[in-house]
Amino acid sequence: MSTDPKYIRNFSIIAHIDHGKSTLADALLSYTGSLSDREQKDQFLDNMDLERERGITIKAQTVCLNYRSTVDNQMYQLNLIDTPGHVDFSYEVSRSLAACEGAILVVDAAQGVEAQTLANVYLALENNLEIIPVLNKVDLPTADPEGVAKQIEDTVGLDCTGIVHASAKEKIGIKEILEAVIAKVPPPKEMRSSILRGLIFDSWFDAYQGVVILVRVMEGMIKKGDKIKFMATDRDYEVLRMGKYTPFPDFVDNLDSGEVGFIICGIKDIRDVKVGDTVTTAKHGATEQLPGFQKVKPMVFAGIFPVVASEYQNLKDALDKLCLNDSSLSFEVEKSLALGFGYRCGFLGLLHMEIVQERLEREFNLNLITTAPTVVYRITKNDGTVLMLENPSGMPDETQIALMEEPYVKVTLHTPTDYIGSLIKLCEDKRGIQQKMEYVNEKKVIIEYHLPMNEMVMDFYDRLKSITKGYASLEYEFLDFREADLVKMDILINSEPVDALSIIIHRSKAVTRGRQLAEKMKELIPRQQYQVNIQASLGAKIIARETLGAIRKDVTAKCYGGDISRKRKLLEKQKEGKKRMKQIGSVDVPQEAFLAILKIED
Repeated sequence: MSTDPKYIRNFSIIAHIDHGKSTLADALLSYTGSLSDREQKDQFLDNMDLERERGITIKAQTVCLNYRSTVDNQMYQLNLIDTPGHVDFSYEVSRSLAACEGAILVVDAAQGVEAQTLANVYLALENNLEIIPVLNKVDLPTADPEGVAKQIEDTVGLDCTGIVHASAKEKIGIKEILEAVIAKVPPPKEMRSSILRGLIFDSWFDAYQGVVILVRVMEGMIKKGDKIKFMATDRDYEVLRMGKYTPFPDFVDNLDSGEVGFIICGIKDIRDVKVGDTVTTAKHGATEQLPGFQKVKPMVFAGIFPVVASEYQNLKDALDKLCLNDSSLSFEVEKSLALGFGYRCGFLGLLHMEIVQERLEREFNLNLITTAPTVVYRITKNDGTVLMLENPSGMPDETQIALMEEPYVKVTLHTPTDYIGSLIKLCEDKRGIQQKMEYVNEKKVIIEYHLPMNEMVMDFYDRLKSITKGYASLEYEFLDFREADLVKMDILINSEPVDALSIIIHRSKAVTRGRQLAEKMKELIPRQQYQVNIQASLGAKIIARETLGAIRKDVTAKCYGGDISRKRKLLEKQKEGKKRMKQIGSVDVPQEAFLAILKIED
């Protein structure tokens, strides 16, 4: 088959969660004959169980489709790069889009344009991609193709004349989509004679072959046996095997400019491959990296600890392996008095955190305790030094702090008009500052708020979904750091602070939150043989207290009447024992207690 660049099209599919992106990818695979009926399964490109179960795409996947156009009867190589749709994974989206020349914008004909649809469209426009709008699920009784097409024109600014009407599930409109890709997406530039530059847009670890790297060749060509260099890490390797996914691995001897495929170099150390890096030849290679790559900064931090201390090394190995597949996950050793040794991990957002935790538990069979997530605070001390605080336990004494700032995010909410009141109340409760509100049509409104990120990581997303019955969608991006009156709140159990339960909170909310937390802890901590005191404190000041009563054995049960002094002696002896227990006993705090911090309603 010809790999002349003019017969190659590189495109991706962008959509909001649940608008049918993975189903459309399945339909394209089946229509082009890449998969037989026997091999077909739902969400074929979503390899992880977790992806299939949650119905979301987490990793970028790629597949090469061979399709003969009915217009000019030519065979085309269509490289589909499947991208994630959730806000936390926008880094995966931006890298995948950089490897394409066009994108199919899938919009649910019943639901219309959602917040993340817009966010991904803007990413695609930044990469100068040709966008082909497609209305999916037109077979649904609630579909409103004309209304949604007008909405796309109004909010996204795309011309929707001749928009493709499709139903990926019923295989309607698939041929039209493929022909639109060939007609509208520009072919890659002919740059075979240039020096090699390839973009790494994903990588993962394979137990047998080492690191598998997905690459889009921008200029020049890669041949099997070539010595190549990764420009960000300056490491050299030899290409041992290479190929394309069709969607099963199909090994080839070279990849030309414009093509997308995988290369295997027998790399064992996962840190040598940085996603977004540029590949070039080891000798006389390119001097400039491909533009647009930036190292992703984690925004949410949480401690992850093994339930059994002996699993600490297994947790380290598991995190090392996950880091390869997930370039935005960062971690460092953390020691907690309550939980022993573990890791402080940095994530892009809450969904990212949940998925990492779930993958650690599923794929590596680990039992973990995760502490409440926190964000990064900027502290200026009295002597002028600036400290970036990721962990509440590292907060300096209040007397040493000149200024404390917290990160703010710009939140864009798309919601049906029925829920405006409750949503505005939620944002006000979370110390939000309203920026603008505009009506898309009589049923839908876009509200923009500036919110402290600390308030967002608590339970904002869950409450947003429950208030709006799941109809609202949100998109957020980091804005800046702003001054705030913040304090560190500790939870003490029997006068001992549990460092993993400390949180940083706005002073105005501290007393209420302290009271709620103490009550919640009382519910969740199992009763002991002795009395347990649960307190919330700001520095030396106790702001809330609850007492968990002791479990008591009836030591006088075997005394039938008789002398009262005998009963008293037994009760005194029991009291002594409980006192001794309290001195040496430690209270086990269950995992639910650490998560309770998130679930408390304001």
